[in-house]
Amino acid sequence: MKCLIIDDEPLARELMESYVKRMDKLTLVKSCNNALEAFPILHQKQIDLIFLDIQMPQLTGIDLIKSLKDKPKVILTTAYREYAAEAFDLEVIDYLVKPITFERFLRAVGKVYPSTTTDETIDPAVKSFQDAYIYLRENREMVKVFLKDIIYIESLRDYVRVKTATNQIVTYQKISFLEQKLPENEFVRIHRSFIVAVDKVSSFTFNSVKTGDIEIPLGRNYKQQALKVLNRNNALKASEK
Repeated sequence: MKCLIIDDEPLARELMESYVKRMDKLTLVKSCNNALEAFPILHQKQIDLIFLDIQMPQLTGIDLIKSLKDKPKVILTTAYREYAAEAFDLEVIDYLVKPITFERFLRAVGKVYPSTTTDETIDPAVKSFQDAYIYLRENREMVKVFLKDIIYIESLRDYVRVKTATNQIVTYQKISFLEQKLPENEFVRIHRSFIVAVDKVSSFTFNSVKTGDIEIPLGRNYKQQALKVLNRNNALKASEK
């Protein structure tokens, strides 16, 4: 998706540029310091999404939207809350009030992609498992889930249920996709319908695994690898005592 950033504040532009560069499916065409600079670009090139400030000299963001016959998708970025009603009358995707966090940016971009996947919402800057998190779409929101809090993931055909100690999120996603993205030393597939967090397993036998408040049967096709991972983790815990 090709996008423009339009903002007369250099620091605000730099921040949005850094956010856009972290998203695989967003391509920044240009970062403009006013609406007049962006105007010819919008008529000469295919632009899918604009991150647009409102209060700018010569031509405001609102006036720019009104001037366009074929409007790209628009996410407004502003320091002023009072334009929200008028902005949503113009059918903008979202209205972000500065200072804009990366989490809030992600939720806005998530509204642009009805099928946004977790591949786009994992923050690549996070290296530690204790700090790692993932964004999952639930209804119209992008929900932040820390990997360390996940107990298990259950497949519901085209959806998955991600269970934590305090919450559960049901999102449109294949369990096989999440299996590829989660760190393999922290999670293991034990059944065609279940992935469990290794450190949340309270007990296991040759036939089943107990995690959280449920007991899950070991699937025939996953049993060998699951038991290998669980036994290895059990041995590591024993050696640390």
